[in-house]
Amino acid sequence: MNPYRMKKEGASVVINHQILEGKQDDYEDWLNEISPLCQNYEGHMDWQIIRPIPNVTFTYTVILRFDTIENLKRWMHSEDRKKLIAKVRPLLAKDDDYEINSGLDFLFAPKNETSKAPVKWKQFLVTWSAIYPLVLFSPFAVLPFLDLFQLAGNKYVDTFFITATIVFLMVYLIMPHYTKLIKKWLYN
Repeated sequence: MNPYRMKKEGASVVINHQILEGKQDDYEDWLNEISPLCQNYEGHMDWQIIRPIPNVTFTYTVILRFDTIENLKRWMHSEDRKKLIAKVRPLLAKDDDYEINSGLDFLFAPKNETSKAPVKWKQFLVTWSAIYPLVLFSPFAVLPFLDLFQLAGNKYVDTFFITATIVFLMVYLIMPHYTKLIKKWLYN
């Protein structure tokens, strides 16, 4: 299946870069270089980075959203991105790994199956039911941790870490298990 043949309802790409140990600072510099270029491309809507846990994990996950698949395709195949991917390759343990989906379908796309993404109203209900408790309870877990490092109290810093925690939990822990649990209802 061609990953670019999707409806015009927005598109997301989830990029995973496994960084070589000790290269995180260089990768952060690279992110600062590629970010403004990507954000200036037509149709760019959002850019989120899920950073690794220092000295524990080494995978960065970057989620990009564009308004149309065509605009996402323009960025992904641009000379700007190709040059910067070539520049970052020496920092990567594995090659540039990404998956493209329309809208939030990446949260619902079953791996190694031919099923289509569920209807939008079911995606809405499932996403809402997963995010609601996270929004309620994540601050109770994140803010004490930020207090340890004397980072809590600034609404921008607090929101940054709370939303990063919610996105991380949604993408890596909750949605893969939640969608399997309700698979029969979700995909029918």
